[in-house]
Amino acid sequence: MTPPEHKSTNPAENPARQPAAPSLPPATPPLVDVGALLGEGREAVLVHNGETYRLRITASNKLILTK
Repeated sequence: MTPPEHKSTNPAENPARQPAAPSLPPATPPLVDVGALLGEGREAVLVHNGETYRLRITASNKLILTK
């Protein structure tokens, strides 16, 4: 009988047991005041990938983004 094969606990010798790379914390999205986008108005036109979108403040003071 042959003895069972010994598996190393050294991560450098056993790549399957490498510790996981540390994950980066999620990026914090930028904080933009809507007033900085709209100024004195109630709507702004935004461009994303060549498409235009309209951000506006409704009569009930809600934000709506439409294409």
